[in-house]
Amino acid sequence: MKNLDLATTDFFNSIAPSCIRKSSIVFSDRLKRTNESVSAINVAIGNISLPTHPAMLRRLLSVEDENLKKGVWRYTQTEGIDSVNQTFKNIIKSFLKPGLEPELFTMVDTGASHIMKLVMLGACGKFKGVNRPLMMLDPVYTNYISIGQELGREIVAIDRELNADGVFSDIETDTIEKIIEEKNPSAFLIIPYDNPSGTLMTQETINKFAKICIKHNIFFVSDEAYRGLYYRDDIKFAPSIWNISEDEVPGINAAKIRISIESFSKLFNACGLRMGALVTDNQLFFEQARAANTTYLCPSCIDQYIASAIAFEDQKEIQGWVMSLRSYYKRILSELYSNLKLLMPDLIVTQPEAAIYSMVDVRNVVKPGFDANDFVMYCASKGSVEINGINYTLLVAPAAGFYKNNNPYANTQMRIACVLNDKEMKLVPELFVRLLKEYEGKRN
Repeated sequence: MKNLDLATTDFFNSIAPSCIRKSSIVFSDRLKRTNESVSAINVAIGNISLPTHPAMLRRLLSVEDENLKKGVWRYTQTEGIDSVNQTFKNIIKSFLKPGLEPELFTMVDTGASHIMKLVMLGACGKFKGVNRPLMMLDPVYTNYISIGQELGREIVAIDRELNADGVFSDIETDTIEKIIEEKNPSAFLIIPYDNPSGTLMTQETINKFAKICIKHNIFFVSDEAYRGLYYRDDIKFAPSIWNISEDEVPGINAAKIRISIESFSKLFNACGLRMGALVTDNQLFFEQARAANTTYLCPSCIDQYIASAIAFEDQKEIQGWVMSLRSYYKRILSELYSNLKLLMPDLIVTQPEAAIYSMVDVRNVVKPGFDANDFVMYCASKGSVEINGINYTLLVAPAAGFYKNNNPYANTQMRIACVLNDKEMKLVPELFVRLLKEYEGKRN
């Protein structure tokens, strides 16, 4: 076949790189093409640069498992070895309110993105021939949109607006109820420590949503990759679907509707380990998820072994570890906000209450027709700013990739991931403002 469009499917021909990855691909191609001496400060993707948990590092450097030492690296059971499943249970239990003991069925897989796909295969789609969508809040982590497209799963998104004060609008219960009645979703997905908005969903809000899911008999799915990373002093226990009590939400235990998506990437600074988990109180959902995943055999036995180190950590130690991360990110996010507003006061910048991301909206400082994706591609392919004798560019994520619906301000918004070391993060505000002014100066 001579032409690529004849060699690949319609899906392959239509697909584009993720909004969190595209700029790094373009920048890499730029260096290969030009051999420029320019460094990219990459805050487009949440790729943590902090060192991982010491117990996991010790396991990597001093392997004690006899089979791994001998080089006998066989498949494990599809749901993962017992100790790595116990690890995820240990993490969840470390953040439970006293007296709560939810029934937890767990299975691990190669990163939370694979778990997202598995959950979407089982929690939305055709039910006895009737197609039922997945409901979520807009904007949402871009992978959910991409995976939905890949699987042919419909997504119904509830609009949120980024207001001029840098705060996203709340969602009214009546709005959710109306959409459920109109669209008949089979599951409601939340991200309590929200990516990309940085919004914190309180336990009271989670409980309110749980009651709606029980009322309409739909799955309640929670992406808890950032559990414990919140920055409000009035929060005593980490908001979670597993912190819903029977007293607060009668029938929650019997409903068997809870599913959480877990990850090692952010809480244990292990993005490259590729270890995630599906956790549910529904035994049948667990069994069928495991059955579906037998096609893919099992996750890496080496990654499972390393992650299993946390199974033996004291729960107070886990809490302390996450508390140290919380203090670190709270400072980094605050400094980013202050320095961006100092350099360009009319920017709309979020002040995140959770997770590790900040959203920036340039609607007040740019000329009409601004397209954040075009600006990001400019930075990746051409942009260069000199600071202290070194040429830099900045890679951020255009926010349009996080919106399922057509938001009027999506094209002026970008997401910044606070994942680099202190020295590099301090460069971000100056690079952003100078590159934005440079780009706007060249745009008609």
